[in-house]
Amino acid sequence: MEKIALRNPLVLKRADPFIWKHTDGYYYFTATVPDYSYIELRRSETLEELSEAASKAVWHKHESGPLSSHIWAPEIHYVDGKWYIYFAAAWTSDTVEGLFDHRMYVLENESSNPLDGTWIEKGQIQTDWESFSLDATTFEHQGLRYLVWAQKDPRIQGNSNLYIAKMSNPWTLEGKQVCLTIPEYDWEVIGYMVNEGPAVLKRNGRIFITYSASATDFNYCMGMLTAKETDDLLDPASWVKEPVPVFQTNSEALRFGPGHNSFTTTSQGEDVLVYHARTYKEIDGDPLNDPNRHTCAQFFGWHIDGTPDFGKPS
Repeated sequence: MEKIALRNPLVLKRADPFIWKHTDGYYYFTATVPDYSYIELRRSETLEELSEAASKAVWHKHESGPLSSHIWAPEIHYVDGKWYIYFAAAWTSDTVEGLFDHRMYVLENESSNPLDGTWIEKGQIQTDWESFSLDATTFEHQGLRYLVWAQKDPRIQGNSNLYIAKMSNPWTLEGKQVCLTIPEYDWEVIGYMVNEGPAVLKRNGRIFITYSASATDFNYCMGMLTAKETDDLLDPASWVKEPVPVFQTNSEALRFGPGHNSFTTTSQGEDVLVYHARTYKEIDGDPLNDPNRHTCAQFFGWHIDGTPDFGKPS
């Protein structure tokens, strides 16, 4: 058995981790690098081996323009025989009224191994507004492809809400854009009013979307939305929001601010929660300038009602 629960952190100084388990037997890993300047990939045959796997920078930020600063939260997906990386980038590291100026972008690679070949820029994902947007993730359900992401609605107070829309291809939205959740509970608005970092888990006749909330210090935590697989995923009424966090700081285990997660499984089929966290509470200066958000991973189980039981950071 892969002893992923015993090697934690899994990858040091990598935030917003995403792991894709592919049919070729490899786990593909990407995450935000500390200087926010490029996108890297690594792969291994087991989850534990990701710790020591060689990494390769597959794309670098531009010298100037909209892809020149703060490269955040890449995700790698395999769709219709091609590889895609979703990520966010900004014009500048400056903020306006506390908000960065990120937009979401897509890269495409036709090679069988995404560490090889050429990554082609497919451009910006166009949404309803030209506003702060990031953390795109995609999934397929009943023959349709969807995108879920975080974005600032100019009409709504706060930093970001979660949205969903259908896709006509891996870089283009189709039809209406629907809001799934806005920061509303006390645990979602500490420091900043944030819902971000969505991750999709399909199981037991339901679709679960976890997300992260509040500032990126020790208050950062995970919430969850649930819909039935037979429901209209573009109807906000289909989604039930948990009123309390489903995963949060565990001081005893020295895991602070767990969040921005993804999901994978071991080769034996055991479910694994992948997330980032710090090993200390107090941070000097802006948490975004602190590089010590480490990729962590641990097994999780299921409640008797069919919902995930993430437990505590271990």
